[in-house]
Amino acid sequence: MKTAEITRLQRARTIEWHKCLPDGHPDGLAGLVERNHLQNFLLWHEEDIARCDDLGAERIMQAKRVIDRCNQTRNDLVEQMDRFLVSELNPAESGCPFNSETPGMMVDRLSILALKQYHMNEEVERADASEAHRTKCSDKLTVISRQIEDLSEALSTLQEQVRAQTRSFRVYFQFKMYNDSELNPELRRAS
Repeated sequence: MKTAEITRLQRARTIEWHKCLPDGHPDGLAGLVERNHLQNFLLWHEEDIARCDDLGAERIMQAKRVIDRCNQTRNDLVEQMDRFLVSELNPAESGCPFNSETPGMMVDRLSILALKQYHMNEEVERADASEAHRTKCSDKLTVISRQIEDLSEALSTLQEQVRAQTRSFRVYFQFKMYNDSELNPELRRAS
């Protein structure tokens, strides 16, 4: 899957999912990219809820639980994308420089940038906002668009270099501890 296809998919799904959430995903890397983006989409909106002061402690606690689940699933999907890409790209084990980020991490960052782009554009188009607010948001939108272009180019270049065996990456699994009752002493104590 080319980087341009990834960013188009993320942009399109962001627009679609603001109208209706999906009931399925494609197979392969496209499905992993889409499922990762959905977790970021859900996470983005739950984070907004968690910041409201007028919803009460119970709703905020529920939001925190959803955020934890989305983050765990998001990290799991980044690792699945990386496993898929390791089998597809066959990165070198040695003999060339290693990238500090994996392709899956870069796809995840592109997902978050797609959400920032969509929501910043909403601010640019807000009729009830001041002209100064819309101008400031328009400037931010320009930076976000540049970030997407730069990161897309970096991901494409990394994939080309990995195929040419001139650069590589290693997948270090996250070993998240906060959701694991075996590793989180507070969860262990509670059970």
